[in-house]
Amino acid sequence: MTAAERPQSRGALSRGVVARYAIGSLGTGGFATLPGLVLVYYLTDTLGVSALIAGLVVTAAKVWDVVIDPWIGARSDRALVRTGTRRTWMLVGAIALPVGFALTFAVPAGVAPGASGVWVFVAFLATATAFSLFQVPYIALPAELTGDYDERTRLLTWRVVVLTLAILLFGAGGPEIRNAFDDEATGYLVMAIVAGVVIGVGMLIAAGTAKRADAAALGRSQQRASAVSAEGGYREGLRALRRSLPFRVLLAVFVLQGLATGLMLAGAQFVATWVLESETAVTLLFVALIAPALFFAPLWGRLARRVGKERGFRVASIVFALAALSMVLLVWAPGPWVYLPVAVAGAAYAGMQSLPMAMLPDVISHDARRTGRDNAGSFGGVWTAGETAGMALGATLLTLMLAATGYLESRGAETVEQSAAAVAGIALSFSLVPALLVAVSVVVLRAYPLRRADVDHDVAALAGIAGDPGTTGTTGAAGTTEGSTR
Repeated sequence: MTAAERPQSRGALSRGVVARYAIGSLGTGGFATLPGLVLVYYLTDTLGVSALIAGLVVTAAKVWDVVIDPWIGARSDRALVRTGTRRTWMLVGAIALPVGFALTFAVPAGVAPGASGVWVFVAFLATATAFSLFQVPYIALPAELTGDYDERTRLLTWRVVVLTLAILLFGAGGPEIRNAFDDEATGYLVMAIVAGVVIGVGMLIAAGTAKRADAAALGRSQQRASAVSAEGGYREGLRALRRSLPFRVLLAVFVLQGLATGLMLAGAQFVATWVLESETAVTLLFVALIAPALFFAPLWGRLARRVGKERGFRVASIVFALAALSMVLLVWAPGPWVYLPVAVAGAAYAGMQSLPMAMLPDVISHDARRTGRDNAGSFGGVWTAGETAGMALGATLLTLMLAATGYLESRGAETVEQSAAAVAGIALSFSLVPALLVAVSVVVLRAYPLRRADVDHDVAALAGIAGDPGTTGTTGAAGTTEGSTR
């Protein structure tokens, strides 16, 4: 489907559409949170897998996402051309994910650590593939649901409200379900079954927001299907990166911040156990992180309407970096005071999630106006691959720090004593390193060029093109535009 045929309504989205789209974040938030929180810990402290091997297992499965997401994005674009909707693949992912998620935490008792690692790797690989089938087209939808600058902020703000609820639900509730059982293996399995069902239901509801093209638009787009299908997923993704400066900048910032938050997410259980010396403290950490985010997500949306999304995003990132940096004191003075900076970081995290996701549809529309082609799926595939890579490498970075500082693995009920260096490494992985990563992302964000006037111009141009079905765009075929936006 060409950019001219994509819906670019400037009217207000209905509450039903906003709500159903937001509910999809029960799935995205749940899958992003729970494996990142407990999977490494499950491998090292229940199955007895070494920290380095656990990191490799999680990272290898996520690397597969990075490989497959651009391919899924291109196929999503082709499905839109052929059928007028991205819904089918979203439904397949929603149905398959709960099965794979349960299998990930269903390693039979008595299996050796090496075989356990292989089991988890294969099951998690299948689960991650199912998630990508949903997530990639889900990311592409906002650019097609509305062309209005502020409505996109509204749509993504409420998505982040649900996302933060999901983080609280899965981050706090998941470990509570696990801890309700005397046998760790049973606890993990029940946790995975319950979480998988909730994730799948959220995905199924959100899939209903995928639009279907009218017959005339679908007929015109099918006439161009051969031209679109000739594009390889990876080739189109690389072209999108090469030609779109706004996309390169926004993706780089989001990957850096995903690395920081992935590192903190994977380290939370370790901080609770070895720094705060209370395994149940992980629940309090998540409450401290998410409760402020629920209140502040709408406030970041209001700030963006007043000063622009990119400025609001910068403010949120700086606040998060300062809050994370203050937690370096955990090395010398661990205690409940840490919940205050965690709460400040949570308030900022709401803006760090909602605003870049609201900026992505602007980037997609800008590219569509310049190329005359709808490549939202390809953009979504590359975006999801980058987000996945950032979160996965965050867990990998944690395991490298654990190994470097002498962290000792355990199995089942076995008790070990960690060295002071290992405990300090855990504390720094939760504070100093994430602060530095986010600080670098703030510097990169300065190069982002799009402002409200640019986005309004793009949407108006696309609306004008849509009024003339014989016009395909302002710059011709993809790949003929310049490599920058100005």
